[in-house]
Amino acid sequence: MAATYDFPSDLLAGQEELHQVRAELSALLKRLPWSVVPLDGFSDEGGWRKVERPASPGWTEDEQAEVEKLRRREHELAVFVSGHRFWAEVTAPDRTDARSRLKHTHETD
Repeated sequence: MAATYDFPSDLLAGQEELHQVRAELSALLKRLPWSVVPLDGFSDEGGWRKVERPASPGWTEDEQAEVEKLRRREHELAVFVSGHRFWAEVTAPDRTDARSRLKHTHETD
């Protein structure tokens, strides 16, 4: 039988926010130009696969600030979740399973 874990509410909330921040950051990065700074486009057919990029206007200061804000929050949440006092209560052999279950709790809600 699979183990169940009684995750504290603050740990669950931290993990959920971490999922949300990562999703928001991923969506933002997909919308932004490929280069932070303005660069000309290029095409390279000399490698094992063709690589092409259009010219990039770069990111605005607001876009850079938004990415930095999300990355900073992602880091804070990752540190909070991974360093939570709950992990000391879980035996070492069970921590990997517990961490995996925490990451996927939102899928079963």
